[in-house]
Amino acid sequence: MSSPLLQLREKSRLFSPTEQEIVAHILENPQLVIDMSIHELARHTFSSASTIVRLCHHTGYAGYREFRKAVTYELAMREQSKQVEQQEITHSDSLQDIVDKITYANMVSLEETRELMDVEVLRACVELIKNARRICLFGLGASLVAAQDAYLKFLRLNKLAIINMDWHSQILQAKNADERDLGIVISYSGATTEMVECMKIMKENKTPIIAITRCVNSPVSELADQILYTTANESVFRSGAMASRTSQLNIIDILYTALANDQYESSLEQLSRTHIRKPGQTSGKFYKNSSQV
Repeated sequence: MSSPLLQLREKSRLFSPTEQEIVAHILENPQLVIDMSIHELARHTFSSASTIVRLCHHTGYAGYREFRKAVTYELAMREQSKQVEQQEITHSDSLQDIVDKITYANMVSLEETRELMDVEVLRACVELIKNARRICLFGLGASLVAAQDAYLKFLRLNKLAIINMDWHSQILQAKNADERDLGIVISYSGATTEMVECMKIMKENKTPIIAITRCVNSPVSELADQILYTTANESVFRSGAMASRTSQLNIIDILYTALANDQYESSLEQLSRTHIRKPGQTSGKFYKNSSQV
């Protein structure tokens, strides 16, 4: 089951002002959920029991009892794991501090992205990729790095993919797409103006779209047919969107592997065919346990 506190944090922008107030109280002190009944929590947050139940439904729980159990479990796991609290990079940090903090931020980003993954949505995305005539990839800045990685991985599987480095070319790419194609748009913020413009063009052309973006209400999420959510707690030095890029690349790896596994035998044959041998490497078949993927 996904983290209830993560669900609250990532989806809070979708909630009403009253619900957002409740979320703020819970995130500030999750122990309240464990210690209080639904009526006590309602009094504490100046709301009502029905509002809290509705909030539980929004986060995928049948009611307060199920939500409370999930929060209890999450807090117990946090205590057991003894994870150090993520901190911002400061001027006084040593090189070892930087190593520890950046590594931990990436670990948290990967774990939270796993928690947000909906397997049924993933399955639908794999079907869209399988059935598409070609994959049109979109991204700018750090998100373009993830798009380029997707391009190479689809190429290994002989899945026709298109990627352009600049926005003007991506606009033309969107204009040329139709219902036989598939657009994959990568945007951490979900509000990148250029990506939204490309998506609007594809919607007019009836091109299905997969978005890889943060779990918030955004123009990108509203325009997408399927959404794979990332999450990241970016450092004050958000150069290159470090943790979010790690999360995006992880989702690309998941899509690639799920697609290859769905077409297992043909994928093995194709991976063997597209394996580039290094100088001095002996020839031979591509084995399914090979690290040369």
